[in-house]
Amino acid sequence: MKTAALDLWVREQEGLDLLTEDKMEQIQLRKLNALLARERERGGFYREFPDHLSDLSGLSGLPFTTEADLLEQGHRMVLLSQAKIDRIRTEETSGTTGQAKRVYYSAADNERTISFFAAGLSELVDSGERTMICMPFTGPGGLGELIAEAIRRLGAVPLPVGIGKAYGELLRVLDEEKPETFVGMPVPLLSLLRLRGGDCSLRRALVSADACPETVTAEIEARLGSRLYPHYGSRETGLGGAVTCPAFSGMHLRENDIIAEIVDESGRPVPKGQWGELVITTIQADAMPLIRYRTGDYTRLMPGPCPCGSPLARLDRVVRMGRKTRMEQLDDQVFRIPELVDFRAGLKEGMLELEGYTTGPCRICRQSFWGIRSAGTCCRFRKKRCRAMRRNERLCKHVFVSLEKGDF
Repeated sequence: MKTAALDLWVREQEGLDLLTEDKMEQIQLRKLNALLARERERGGFYREFPDHLSDLSGLSGLPFTTEADLLEQGHRMVLLSQAKIDRIRTEETSGTTGQAKRVYYSAADNERTISFFAAGLSELVDSGERTMICMPFTGPGGLGELIAEAIRRLGAVPLPVGIGKAYGELLRVLDEEKPETFVGMPVPLLSLLRLRGGDCSLRRALVSADACPETVTAEIEARLGSRLYPHYGSRETGLGGAVTCPAFSGMHLRENDIIAEIVDESGRPVPKGQWGELVITTIQADAMPLIRYRTGDYTRLMPGPCPCGSPLARLDRVVRMGRKTRMEQLDDQVFRIPELVDFRAGLKEGMLELEGYTTGPCRICRQSFWGIRSAGTCCRFRKKRCRAMRRNERLCKHVFVSLEKGDF
């Protein structure tokens, strides 16, 4: 098997001829100590931390950084002047405080992300091909813009579609531009493939790993005729954190930039193979490094060597913690209905109500899945012309509700 592109990227970034676990630990310790010294020198948020650790095991003795810290003290975590900040990403949070979570990036941070994206995308994007990007485009330094630049550097053509587009517009892009690859969320991709039907130009796709249910994954791979490339990232990781290798055996972390730990509910580190919360330390971040940040993501570090031969640590599938009914679970169950294209979910009179749209007849009304059943045989069914569909086609609309209180 060929060397994983991420391995080649790490070797190039760190000036290595050979990448091993020992060398990676040495790089991580050197960068971690440089970060601790920088925090002490700049009087940053972590200025009370020791400015030197003798080995990486000492990291687990440092306090956690939480989302509450980021909300309340995030401005104190920035180590650059405002003049050197290239982009601020803001995430509104629930609650009554009105606070927003902000993560700051320098031009160097964004360049590093583009370079990482290019390495990961090179596994599936070939020069001269067209790539459909269904991610947010929010201006310079935005996620979609960074992905598009990475694709250009591979000699390919980005198609900046964005998010929230009507299915008709997405179908037009497929028919007119004929992209070979797709970057975006898996559920909209499956919806698009079901609507398109028949022959489709798409052959490969990179999707967000934290929203990739098994039912959706299996059908997408069957329709594309190739394996999906899950990717994990967040604002706190610099948008790019880990990506699938050619062996499709977990997602390799960019360990030269991020130290990953898995901790249990009490905050104690667990060994490889055990599940828990992902904790990250962003040792390469220029503008806003984080030390032992609790991500709220549930995963594990996969044990044993990867079949691809890479020594880089691997994340298993990732899910968000603390949700009784995740959208991933709903997607996994509801998309077992083969005609389903899209659905909306909400609470109505204390019950979970789903409004589904299908391409075919009302077989949905007699199906039962995961405790969610039809409200009645077509009793709330009506056909609705959908502006998102191709000419002369219709979507069927159905309403069905949960009959078990525990489902939501």
